[in-house]
Amino acid sequence: MNHGIGYVAPGNTSELKKPQAIIFDMDGTLFQTESLLLPAYHKMFDVLREEKLYEGPTPPEERILGSLGMLLADIWKNVMPEADEAVHRRADELLLKLEVEGLEAGGTLLYPQVVETLSALKERGVKLFVASNGLEDYIHSIVVVHELKELFEGLYSAGGQGTATKTELVRLLLDNHGISNAWMVGDRSSDVEAGKGNAQTVIGCAYAGFGRQDELKGSDRIITAFDQLIELYDNAE
Repeated sequence: MNHGIGYVAPGNTSELKKPQAIIFDMDGTLFQTESLLLPAYHKMFDVLREEKLYEGPTPPEERILGSLGMLLADIWKNVMPEADEAVHRRADELLLKLEVEGLEAGGTLLYPQVVETLSALKERGVKLFVASNGLEDYIHSIVVVHELKELFEGLYSAGGQGTATKTELVRLLLDNHGISNAWMVGDRSSDVEAGKGNAQTVIGCAYAGFGRQDELKGSDRIITAFDQLIELYDNAE
């Protein structure tokens, strides 16, 4: 369902203000996660079975795709609730290793117009950041492989900062950089909570298709293509 350029989310009619910084989620916002995740996910369960840590068929892909945006500990509780903590920690190690290998092998994808849009926003003087619930090495590898490093002022990950929620992670980022006016851009309810929990503007991304219908409730604007951000920024006060 295409609502046109950055349609106004229900209940939010206020004018947008130009931000000092824009903070991006990674999976489902900048990076087409499934291009990397699903091959790694199937390989990971093959290894877990070889190591006698898991029996039976690989859980449905919907379980992992539906868990994107959560902290890793919560993802495994969702994907394999019957497995114990030691299996979950081994899954952390394996998935990271397989994803980094997959990134280096090539073939993974950013969403259309991500590089061009980020470059245009940076040229306009906006400070750009990543705030993700992913592991530090995973986020860093995506940025390096897809040559985004020069575009970002900082990469913040729950794995790197040891934060328990994305709201805490974004608070830390804002405090560290003295930012009072930012846009939080993401595709999950945790992104909406992180923005609103820090009294910032939220731009919801409705193009990944992993989230539930109400996932972006509370966003100030919703975009259906990444490059709509440029027009939103240019038209903001």
